Amino acid sequence: MAQRFLMEERDAQQLSPLQLAYMGDSVWEIIIRTRLIAQHMNVKHMHRECIAQVNAAAQAKSAGKIRPIMTEKETDVFLRGRNAHPHHAAPRHQDPGDYAEATGFEAVLGYLYLTGQDDRIEEMIHLILEETS
Repeated sequence: MAQRFLMEERDAQQLSPLQLAYMGDSVWEIIIRTRLIAQHMNVKHMHRECIAQVNAAAQAKSAGKIRPIMTEKETDVFLRGRNAHPHHAAPRHQDPGDYAEATGFEAVLGYLYLTGQDDRIEEMIHLILEETS
């Protein structure tokens, strides 16, 4: 198994919000793929379902569910991510507002992952999935 490299909170806070979102996007996709594997779906169906859940609109919706429970630090990371200006436009067929919210969501997941706050990620994921089930 690969070694996990954790960061001190102060070091993670110094990363750009887009770097945090880059990591958070991977974290979210791994979580969704793991859930889909557990449902014993075939690969074609897993891929379709993953695309439906790992996109700006779905992530923006997830962000809305966890915003009320975010700590002050998490809110700061979220806002930095949401307000970051990537060097590209939102992908086609994605609302720019959803894309910004999704970037904030991903930044929070990236921050929590890099700082080893797995219990907090789990708490947020349970809240998101509880309301979608």
